[in-house]
Amino acid sequence: MSRGVRRAAAIALTGLEGTPVMVEAAVSHQLPGMTIIGLPDTALAESKQRVRTASAQVGLPISDRFVTVNLAPASLPKQGSGFDLAIALAVLSASKHVPTAKLAETAHIGELGLDGSLRRPVGLLSAVIAARELGFSRVMVPFEAGAEARLVPGIEVVTADTLLDAIAWHKGEAPAPDIDRDASRPARPPTLQPLETADMSDVLGQEEAVEAMVVAAAGRHHVSLTGPPGSGKTLLATRLAGILPDLSPPESLVASSIASLSGVSLDTLVTRPPFESPHHTASSAAIIGTGDSRGIRPGSISRASYGVLFMDEAPEFGRVILDDLREPLESGTVTISRARIHASLPAKLQLVLAANPCPCGNAGSPETALSCTCTPNTRMRYLGRLSGPLIDRIDLRLNVRRVSSLSSPLSGRAPTSNDIRGRVIAARARAQRRLRGTPWTLNGEVPGEWLRGESMRLPSAATTTIDRALALGALTVRGYDRILRVHRTTK
Repeated sequence: MSRGVRRAAAIALTGLEGTPVMVEAAVSHQLPGMTIIGLPDTALAESKQRVRTASAQVGLPISDRFVTVNLAPASLPKQGSGFDLAIALAVLSASKHVPTAKLAETAHIGELGLDGSLRRPVGLLSAVIAARELGFSRVMVPFEAGAEARLVPGIEVVTADTLLDAIAWHKGEAPAPDIDRDASRPARPPTLQPLETADMSDVLGQEEAVEAMVVAAAGRHHVSLTGPPGSGKTLLATRLAGILPDLSPPESLVASSIASLSGVSLDTLVTRPPFESPHHTASSAAIIGTGDSRGIRPGSISRASYGVLFMDEAPEFGRVILDDLREPLESGTVTISRARIHASLPAKLQLVLAANPCPCGNAGSPETALSCTCTPNTRMRYLGRLSGPLIDRIDLRLNVRRVSSLSSPLSGRAPTSNDIRGRVIAARARAQRRLRGTPWTLNGEVPGEWLRGESMRLPSAATTTIDRALALGALTVRGYDRILRVHRTTK
């Protein structure tokens, strides 16, 4: 280490990807002041005021000379207030208040209050996961985020309630607090996942549609539902997540990381598949995600990873937004590129599109009292907002009709979500056994090239109909593969 330069480790997040940042602090013979260099954003540049004020409040004023703080690597843009703790410790170390022994080997994550308290920054869980992946064996976080940080296995978590606690731990004077010493401080509101109250048994008289949702859940197939208002499209879609199995440990960690990056503080990992239902007036940034000087913010398509993205009134969404879904549905990732930011986020979701058959909703309705008032051209333009390439990526397309009669209040009632979930779990287990030794675990993930290969090719007698449709141009190769995937799920 160069004489007079002190270093403390921190983590820079670009999406879910982390980069180690070494916060360097040095004192020079100039007029008192502080500067932060190394491509900080506005929130990070303001850290010098928080650090100087907080240090004075806890009785450890920084040097009365000029302090330069460098965030290395200097070419990487850094965002957010999560660097405050590392900056404060590096500066105080340069001012001879903190020993250097553990500063560079501990990842420091925390926002600093003017009174010296430490607060949880956005994306803390993601930063802790990144620290572990980058080889850090220890991370220091605010006390209030200790439970969240300990959700990540394989890394030691040190908590500090204030800047003084962090300094004391580095001096070896006191262990990090494991209990809240200020009992009068209000507790953080619980963030446990809500209990699922929507059950598939609420669906009446739609046996075919319910069975289609079971197939979709078993293979993680995308679904489109077309039907008049009141036919149960929203009811079916909102209950799809309830019949999906619990997330596996790796899926749970990714879903929790995305939630943390979205600003949610967690006491437990996300264990149930998420459900996202954006309004049709939502912007492209809200659906796809955005990146700016404040960092990467996941959109609905990433927050729905390993769960369900439901787009009700799909033709009412902007054409650009709908077309932006095409690549993520194929690759399972969404890429956010801006002038200085480039990041990839997970997008392994199950898409459900719901649409009326026409603007008035009554096209094809068998009820004589409900006649369609739309012209043929109006109907074509309405459904034409869902482009061919997008529809070609939907594995299951279902026309849902209104339930016309019920002989009794319980007539046609679907099984409960728990019963159906058992079937889905069994079907996924069969798929995993068949796909053992491959990179895939669900039929919805399997590429068509593999399904059409010699080892998996179906007898020609079984594919005569779709072979003819392909030859006549009524079916694309992607559509052909889609049928093969669904066929494997039903077996």
